[in-house]
Amino acid sequence: MIRLYVTAEQTWTAGMTLSLPEAAAHHWTRVLRARIGDHAVLFDGQGCEAEVELIEVSKRSAQVTVISIAMPAVESALHTHLGLVMSKGDRLDYALQKAVELGVSEITLLSSERCELRLRGAEAIEKKLAHWQGVLVSACEQSGRNTLPLLHGPMALSDWQTAVVATQKWVLAPSVSGGPNASDKPASVALLIGPEGGLSAAEISAAQACNFQPWQFGPRVLRTETAPVAALAVLQWLYGDAG
Repeated sequence: MIRLYVTAEQTWTAGMTLSLPEAAAHHWTRVLRARIGDHAVLFDGQGCEAEVELIEVSKRSAQVTVISIAMPAVESALHTHLGLVMSKGDRLDYALQKAVELGVSEITLLSSERCELRLRGAEAIEKKLAHWQGVLVSACEQSGRNTLPLLHGPMALSDWQTAVVATQKWVLAPSVSGGPNASDKPASVALLIGPEGGLSAAEISAAQACNFQPWQFGPRVLRTETAPVAALAVLQWLYGDAG
Protein backbone atom coordinates (compact mmCIF):
# COMPACT_ATOMS: atom_id res chain seq x y z
CA MET A 1 0.00 0.00 0.00
CA ILE A 2 1.35 3.44 -0.95
CA ARG A 3 1.96 5.66 2.09
CA LEU A 4 1.86 9.47 1.87
CA TYR A 5 2.63 12.09 4.51
CA VAL A 6 -0.13 14.71 4.74
CA THR A 7 -0.42 17.17 7.61
CA ALA A 8 -3.95 17.08 9.01
CA GLU A 9 -5.60 20.50 9.11
CA GLN A 10 -8.64 18.87 10.74
CA THR A 11 -9.43 15.56 12.40
CA TRP A 12 -9.83 12.83 9.81
CA THR A 13 -13.06 10.85 9.88
CA ALA A 14 -14.36 8.01 7.73
CA GLY A 15 -16.36 9.25 4.75
CA MET A 16 -14.86 12.73 4.56
CA THR A 17 -13.27 14.09 1.39
CA LEU A 18 -9.72 15.46 1.44
CA SER A 19 -7.72 17.47 -1.05
CA LEU A 20 -4.13 16.24 -1.18
CA PRO A 21 -1.25 18.75 -1.11
CA GLU A 22 0.35 19.35 -4.50
CA ALA A 23 3.53 17.40 -3.70
CA ALA A 24 1.66 14.31 -2.45
CA ALA A 25 -0.82 14.48 -5.33
CA HIS A 26 1.99 14.75 -7.89
CA HIS A 27 3.95 11.85 -6.39
CA TRP A 28 0.95 9.52 -6.26
CA THR A 29 -0.82 10.39 -9.51
CA ARG A 30 2.09 11.42 -11.77
CA VAL A 31 5.15 9.54 -10.50
CA LEU A 32 3.39 6.38 -9.29
CA ARG A 33 0.61 6.73 -11.90
CA ALA A 34 -2.34 6.15 -9.56
CA ARG A 35 -5.78 5.95 -11.14
CA ILE A 36 -9.30 6.65 -9.92
CA GLY A 37 -10.30 3.96 -7.43
CA ASP A 38 -6.75 3.27 -6.25
CA HIS A 39 -6.12 3.15 -2.50
CA ALA A 40 -3.32 4.60 -0.37
CA VAL A 41 -2.57 5.29 3.29
CA LEU A 42 -2.14 8.84 4.53
CA PHE A 43 -0.35 9.54 7.82
CA ASP A 44 -0.33 12.85 9.66
CA GLY A 45 3.01 12.64 11.50
CA GLN A 46 1.18 12.63 14.85
CA GLY A 47 0.33 8.92 15.01
CA CYS A 48 -2.83 8.72 12.90
CA GLU A 49 -3.24 7.03 9.54
CA ALA A 50 -6.14 6.86 7.10
CA GLU A 51 -6.84 4.52 4.22
CA VAL A 52 -8.15 6.59 1.32
CA GLU A 53 -9.54 6.08 -2.18
CA LEU A 54 -8.63 8.35 -5.09
CA ILE A 55 -11.79 9.89 -6.52
CA GLU A 56 -10.62 12.87 -8.59
CA VAL A 57 -7.40 14.03 -10.25
CA SER A 58 -6.60 17.47 -11.65
CA LYS A 59 -3.37 19.03 -12.91
CA ARG A 60 -2.03 20.04 -9.49
CA SER A 61 -4.26 18.33 -6.95
CA ALA A 62 -6.17 15.17 -6.13
CA GLN A 63 -9.29 14.40 -4.12
CA VAL A 64 -9.63 11.34 -1.92
CA THR A 65 -12.33 9.80 0.26
CA VAL A 66 -11.36 8.51 3.69
CA ILE A 67 -12.34 4.85 4.07
CA SER A 68 -11.03 4.10 7.57
CA ILE A 69 -8.96 5.57 10.39
CA ALA A 70 -6.36 3.77 12.52
CA MET A 71 -3.87 4.55 15.30
CA PRO A 72 -1.48 1.58 15.07
CA ALA A 73 1.02 1.09 17.89
CA VAL A 74 4.33 1.26 16.03
CA GLU A 75 6.27 3.70 18.23
CA SER A 76 8.80 2.49 20.79
CA ALA A 77 8.14 3.24 24.45
CA LEU A 78 11.82 4.21 24.70
CA HIS A 79 12.33 7.89 23.91
CA THR A 80 15.61 8.30 22.03
CA HIS A 81 17.20 11.68 21.26
CA LEU A 82 20.08 11.52 18.78
CA GLY A 83 22.62 14.33 18.79
CA LEU A 84 24.44 13.92 15.48
CA VAL A 85 27.31 16.08 14.26
CA MET A 86 26.66 16.98 10.62
CA SER A 87 28.65 15.43 7.78
CA LYS A 88 28.93 16.08 4.06
CA GLY A 89 27.43 14.17 1.15
CA ASP A 90 24.89 11.44 1.58
CA ARG A 91 26.35 10.12 4.86
CA LEU A 92 24.04 12.33 6.90
CA ASP A 93 21.03 11.37 4.78
CA TYR A 94 21.79 7.70 5.41
CA ALA A 95 22.15 8.20 9.16
CA LEU A 96 18.87 10.12 9.38
CA GLN A 97 17.00 7.55 7.29
CA LYS A 98 18.17 4.60 9.34
CA ALA A 99 17.63 6.39 12.65
CA VAL A 100 13.97 6.85 11.69
CA GLU A 101 13.66 3.18 10.77
CA LEU A 102 15.08 2.30 14.19
CA GLY A 103 12.47 4.37 16.01
CA VAL A 104 14.38 7.53 16.96
CA SER A 105 12.14 10.10 18.68
CA GLU A 106 14.17 13.28 18.21
CA ILE A 107 17.23 14.32 16.23
CA THR A 108 19.37 17.39 16.82
CA LEU A 109 21.94 18.29 14.17
CA LEU A 110 25.16 19.56 15.69
CA SER A 111 28.32 21.44 14.78
CA SER A 112 31.61 20.57 16.46
CA GLU A 113 35.36 21.17 16.31
CA ARG A 114 35.83 18.69 13.45
CA CYS A 115 32.43 19.12 11.78
CA GLU A 116 32.80 18.82 8.00
CA LEU A 117 29.66 20.70 7.02
CA ARG A 118 29.59 24.46 7.47
CA LEU A 119 26.26 26.15 6.72
CA ARG A 120 26.48 29.88 6.17
CA GLY A 121 23.42 32.07 5.95
CA ALA A 122 19.76 31.57 6.81
CA GLU A 123 18.88 30.58 3.25
CA ALA A 124 21.42 27.73 3.15
CA ILE A 125 20.27 26.45 6.54
CA GLU A 126 16.61 26.59 5.55
CA LYS A 127 17.29 24.72 2.30
CA LYS A 128 19.23 21.98 4.06
CA LEU A 129 16.64 21.60 6.82
CA ALA A 130 13.89 21.22 4.20
CA HIS A 131 15.93 18.48 2.52
CA TRP A 132 16.61 16.64 5.78
CA GLN A 133 12.95 16.92 6.78
CA GLY A 134 12.11 15.27 3.47
CA VAL A 135 14.49 12.42 4.32
CA LEU A 136 12.62 11.85 7.60
CA VAL A 137 9.26 11.89 5.82
CA SER A 138 10.41 9.38 3.20
CA ALA A 139 11.80 7.10 5.91
CA CYS A 140 8.47 7.21 7.76
CA GLU A 141 6.61 6.40 4.55
CA GLN A 142 8.84 3.38 3.96
CA SER A 143 9.06 2.05 7.51
CA GLY A 144 5.38 2.31 8.45
CA ARG A 145 5.84 4.98 11.13
CA ASN A 146 2.99 7.46 11.54
CA THR A 147 4.78 9.76 13.99
CA LEU A 148 7.38 12.04 12.44
CA PRO A 149 10.50 12.40 14.61
CA LEU A 150 11.28 15.95 15.74
CA LEU A 151 14.20 17.59 13.93
CA HIS A 152 16.17 20.32 15.73
CA GLY A 153 19.21 22.46 14.98
CA PRO A 154 21.71 22.98 13.68
CA MET A 155 23.22 24.01 17.00
CA ALA A 156 26.57 23.89 18.78
CA LEU A 157 27.49 20.60 20.44
CA SER A 158 28.31 22.42 23.68
CA ASP A 159 24.83 23.97 23.80
CA TRP A 160 23.02 20.69 23.13
CA GLN A 161 24.86 18.56 25.65
CA THR A 162 24.08 20.98 28.47
CA ALA A 163 20.41 21.35 27.50
CA VAL A 164 19.31 17.83 26.57
CA VAL A 165 17.30 15.96 29.20
CA ALA A 166 17.27 12.15 29.36
CA THR A 167 17.33 9.37 31.94
CA GLN A 168 20.49 7.98 30.37
CA LYS A 169 23.09 9.74 28.19
CA TRP A 170 25.83 8.19 26.07
CA VAL A 171 28.77 9.54 24.08
CA LEU A 172 30.23 7.13 21.52
CA ALA A 173 33.98 7.19 20.89
CA PRO A 174 36.65 4.57 20.09
CA SER A 175 39.01 6.04 22.69
CA VAL A 176 36.80 5.35 25.73
CA SER A 177 35.51 2.25 27.50
CA GLY A 178 32.07 1.31 28.76
CA GLY A 179 28.59 0.67 27.45
CA PRO A 180 24.93 0.03 28.28
CA ASN A 181 23.83 -2.46 30.90
CA ALA A 182 20.93 -4.76 30.08
CA SER A 183 19.67 -4.53 33.67
CA ASP A 184 18.95 -0.79 33.32
CA LYS A 185 15.48 0.31 32.25
CA PRO A 186 15.70 3.97 31.22
CA ALA A 187 12.59 5.76 29.94
CA SER A 188 14.69 8.00 27.70
CA VAL A 189 18.18 7.98 26.22
CA ALA A 190 20.30 10.73 24.65
CA LEU A 191 22.99 9.58 22.24
CA LEU A 192 25.91 11.74 21.04
CA ILE A 193 27.62 10.79 17.77
CA GLY A 194 30.63 12.71 16.47
CA PRO A 195 31.69 13.61 12.91
CA GLU A 196 33.82 11.63 10.44
CA GLY A 197 36.99 12.83 12.19
CA GLY A 198 35.58 11.96 15.61
CA LEU A 199 35.03 14.04 18.70
CA SER A 200 38.08 15.71 20.19
CA ALA A 201 39.36 14.68 23.61
CA ALA A 202 38.13 17.99 25.01
CA GLU A 203 34.65 17.44 23.57
CA ILE A 204 34.45 13.94 25.06
CA SER A 205 35.53 15.27 28.44
CA ALA A 206 32.98 18.08 28.22
CA ALA A 207 30.24 15.59 27.40
CA GLN A 208 31.19 13.43 30.36
CA ALA A 209 31.09 16.53 32.56
CA CYS A 210 27.45 16.89 31.39
CA ASN A 211 26.71 13.34 32.62
CA PHE A 212 27.20 11.56 29.28
CA GLN A 213 28.56 8.09 29.94
CA PRO A 214 31.34 6.76 27.65
CA TRP A 215 30.45 3.99 25.21
CA GLN A 216 33.02 2.13 23.13
CA PHE A 217 31.25 0.11 20.46
CA GLY A 218 33.69 -2.76 20.15
CA PRO A 219 37.33 -2.69 19.03
CA ARG A 220 36.66 -1.32 15.52
CA VAL A 221 36.16 2.32 14.53
CA LEU A 222 32.67 2.97 13.16
CA ARG A 223 31.91 5.58 10.51
CA THR A 224 29.73 8.51 11.49
CA GLU A 225 26.76 7.10 9.54
CA THR A 226 27.22 3.59 10.99
CA ALA A 227 27.50 4.53 14.66
CA PRO A 228 23.91 5.81 15.18
CA VAL A 229 22.47 2.78 13.38
CA ALA A 230 24.42 0.34 15.53
CA ALA A 231 23.82 2.20 18.79
CA LEU A 232 20.09 2.74 18.26
CA ALA A 233 19.65 -0.92 17.37
CA VAL A 234 21.33 -1.97 20.62
CA LEU A 235 19.29 0.51 22.67
CA GLN A 236 16.03 -0.68 21.13
CA TRP A 237 17.06 -4.28 21.76
CA LEU A 238 17.96 -3.66 25.40
CA TYR A 239 15.30 -1.12 26.42
CA GLY A 240 12.86 -0.64 23.55
CA ASP A 241 10.66 -2.81 21.35
CA ALA A 242 13.25 -4.78 19.35
CA GLY A 243 14.20 -7.25 22.08
